[in-house]
Amino acid sequence: MYFPKMIEITEVGPRDGLQNEAKFVPTAQKKQLIEQLVNTGVKRIETASFVHPKAVPQMADAQEIVAFSKSLGIDFLVLTPNMKALQLALAAGVQQIAVFVGASETFNERNIRRSIEDSLQECADMFQVAKQHNLFVRGYVSMCFSCPYEGAISYEQVTRVVRHFAEHGVDEISIGDTNGQATPRMVYERFAKLREDFPSMKFIAHFHDTNGFAYANTIAALQAGITAFDSSVGGLGGCPFSPGATGNISTNKLVELMHKMDIATGIDEEKLQLASNFAHNIIM
Repeated sequence: MYFPKMIEITEVGPRDGLQNEAKFVPTAQKKQLIEQLVNTGVKRIETASFVHPKAVPQMADAQEIVAFSKSLGIDFLVLTPNMKALQLALAAGVQQIAVFVGASETFNERNIRRSIEDSLQECADMFQVAKQHNLFVRGYVSMCFSCPYEGAISYEQVTRVVRHFAEHGVDEISIGDTNGQATPRMVYERFAKLREDFPSMKFIAHFHDTNGFAYANTIAALQAGITAFDSSVGGLGGCPFSPGATGNISTNKLVELMHKMDIATGIDEEKLQLASNFAHNIIM
């Protein structure tokens, strides 16, 4: 089996973890959470999204969160679902953006009300603008294993989006088990094939723990050569457009698992537990 010396973790709690919360989390508390996460040793955080507040009210304070993230001098990502969001991010001085497209046609239409083809075309335009401004670009591919509306998702459905991202110069691609239905065999085979077909691309594994398989899936991803993972403090999160999807894989449990296998993360477990306790307190 393959066990790397270290893995890279992108903490997505402040954005992906909080976006599904019905009660608005005060901006001051979001800032406290981000600051606590920085103190754990996390190297990169997805802190906000420039999505329209009517769609995701929790992200209405994105401008202020971005300004705070910049003041901390941290490495942070901001989700920009469309060209208007990208323009807002540019105006705010963001250096790293993320875009997303679903591998499932039905999910993509329900999530952002447009076809995959239309989404890919807008992404191409966004990537061109982003690269003109020297931004780091992450591509998220959602529903890469199964979909609550379409069932099993084929490898070809996934690579349709991955290939488009790769051809337009994204810097990394996060492969999402958005509804948490993947199994270790599916994960290993899909990531192994992606790495074979796109050898120069950096892939990130993004798991949800709906069926309790996320940690087994992490080991499977490691065996396929994946050493970068998304996770959320305390397992916060879910997708508002994926019925039944529960929280993201917990940063706390992921770090604990890696450390017990002598795989470094650069993250302090005790400080991470304090951040997790705080995160759960602010959503109660």
